[in-house]
Amino acid sequence: MSARPSAPPDLAQNLAKSIRAGDRATLARAITLIESKRADHRKTAHLLVQELLPFTGKAVRLGITGAPGAGKSTTIDALGHSLTAKGHKVAVLAVDPSSSRTGGSILGDKTRMARLAVDPNAFIRPSPSSGTLGGVAAKTRETMLLCEAASYDVVIVETVGVGQSETAVADMTDFFLVLMVAGSGDELQGIKKGIVELADMIAVNKADGDNIARANAAAADFRSALHILAPRTLTWSPPVVTFSALTGNGIDALWDQVLSHKAKMTASGELTAIRREQQVKWMWTLLEERLTARLRSDPAIRAMVRQAESAVAAGKLAPTLAVEEIAALLGV
Repeated sequence: MSARPSAPPDLAQNLAKSIRAGDRATLARAITLIESKRADHRKTAHLLVQELLPFTGKAVRLGITGAPGAGKSTTIDALGHSLTAKGHKVAVLAVDPSSSRTGGSILGDKTRMARLAVDPNAFIRPSPSSGTLGGVAAKTRETMLLCEAASYDVVIVETVGVGQSETAVADMTDFFLVLMVAGSGDELQGIKKGIVELADMIAVNKADGDNIARANAAAADFRSALHILAPRTLTWSPPVVTFSALTGNGIDALWDQVLSHKAKMTASGELTAIRREQQVKWMWTLLEERLTARLRSDPAIRAMVRQAESAVAAGKLAPTLAVEEIAALLGV
């Protein structure tokens, strides 16, 4: 069974060569190809990912989420600037919310990351979430691999941060950072939404000026909350830190925790195991997308689905039976 789809191999190979050489324009073009829904583009994109796969996997994959107003973009700007100053190459995959009505998005992350936007060692790629689960763009995983092949050794994925299904980003990164802000009710909200259970670290932002005492109090509350939750792994107990994205205080300590996590998880062998599991989950996600795409693209099946929808809406057909009938059309 061949793992390579049929498509013009020369284009994929040429793109891969330029990406590995560090050509930013080609990287941006390739990501656009990855995000395209055209069948011919998708075939080339599949070949491209396969071509670059051996040159991926060496970057630190950092997911960052938090409620609106927690300072995600400001934090990424401060952290990324600190990392590039130390010689790192940083890629930021910033997912903007898509309109449920038009599918459009503002894509304004570059304006909120002023220093990284002009940093030659940083690459910012805003992508619309397109309604995908957890606010993560549908092709974020492939985009991450392209950035790694282009020698970006830190890849940061910024989620929409709406507090729903953040498992999506936790399942594609090595380290999941949850940002909170003291005094705004986010402490309780985070616990309610279950985001805390996914966190590898909780960082309370805006620990500056008159807000330092509130930030420290919020951090203490989160530490107490974490004590009653079972950690995701025996190797790592999620710490709670305070920092200020505005002043930069605590940014270096925040990164030190990311590196400590990587060292411990690598030594235990868990990082390799987690990444393998993530690859399998990615495969199943793509398979589900393919089945859904067939439902939408096959005219005969689409007509039957519409009939089933009408029958369900009218109360004439049970949703469970409708699913059975549609699944039968797909042969599953």
